[in-house]
Amino acid sequence: MNPHLDLLQPYPFQRLRGLLAGVTPPAELAHINLSIGEPKHPTPDVVKNALIANLDGLAAYPATLGSDALRQACSSWLQRRYGITVDPAREILPVCGSREALFSFVQAVIDPRGSDKPVLISPNPFYQIYEGAALLAGAEPYYVNCLAANGYQPDWQAVPEAIWQRTQVVVVCSPGNPTGAVMSLDDWNTLFTLSDRYGFIIASDECYSEIYFDTPPLGGLQAAQQLGRSYERLVMFTSLSKRSNAPGLRSGFVAGDARILEKFLLYRTYHGSAMSQTIQQASIAAWQDEEHVAANRAAYTAKFDAVTAPLAQVLNVSRPDAGFYLWAEVPGGDDAGFARALFAEQHITVLPGSYLARDAHGVNPGAGRIRLALVAPLAECEAAVPRLIRFVKSRT
Repeated sequence: MNPHLDLLQPYPFQRLRGLLAGVTPPAELAHINLSIGEPKHPTPDVVKNALIANLDGLAAYPATLGSDALRQACSSWLQRRYGITVDPAREILPVCGSREALFSFVQAVIDPRGSDKPVLISPNPFYQIYEGAALLAGAEPYYVNCLAANGYQPDWQAVPEAIWQRTQVVVVCSPGNPTGAVMSLDDWNTLFTLSDRYGFIIASDECYSEIYFDTPPLGGLQAAQQLGRSYERLVMFTSLSKRSNAPGLRSGFVAGDARILEKFLLYRTYHGSAMSQTIQQASIAAWQDEEHVAANRAAYTAKFDAVTAPLAQVLNVSRPDAGFYLWAEVPGGDDAGFARALFAEQHITVLPGSYLARDAHGVNPGAGRIRLALVAPLAECEAAVPRLIRFVKSRT
């Protein structure tokens, strides 16, 4: 077996199951699950109808490159959303969701040759796929803490020169998971300058980009164009899972540096991840429609409006820049103990923040926090509020 498999840590939800094992919550209280970031809003009819209308596509092997029509739909969406021009023939590649793409991308671009072990830099806390991808590619993960004092942005100045010299990939996530923080143009400029100096690739995870409140989050390719740069050493990742409430569709795309995507396509022809023609047609319909996306944003906004202010009376929490998570500080600082007791007393499941981060530079930046995913229906989110308030008051 691949010896790198032994380096993988349990997934956060596996750890959560262990934490809650043996706990019997009150049966008279309906379970409210705020732990997993899985969209629960209905998949829009425009997507379902396109699937049904194109079932004949299941009868053919799909091309790894995807159809011209799908890549054009993705390019047109980038133009409408960000005001940027991306060549659909060379700078866009359909993928089976951003999770699969992020993992396989790292396998394709990490170069293990040389006497120094390659480094992949990740924000901390982070989506665990970044770490697993690095480890299985033979790279060393290096965690850059995202703390409240720094606006939940990575502190690039804290990275030692020796680490930068070995860095081949920097992964960023904007809007962030779990903090919801959005990178500014200055943040992007700083990262681009570092990429120019050290030659690393930027992998920009933007899967939460369409869940925002007022101002659409700045994208990586958009930032590059505004700064008068090319897309060199920059690839963005997005998907329909959050935007279109279609996590089971497993559909997204990557866009950016044509030279990198040419090699990534070569890898994927062997990797075997190609999107069926049926899924491609449903994806085209989704990327061409914004009405369902606006309705989705409105539904999330209603939930944040309903729960944030009341919870802020008992927890240190505020509405994020974007995304569908609340990143709340808990009294006492024991996030795992808080989550276990909350489940035991109120039948509400949340994710301990420390499970989303690693101890790095003397601190676990997720410790003492919980992530609440506002993916349940509005009524459930509203029902959770008095129970959460009652629980916190009982502990303080």
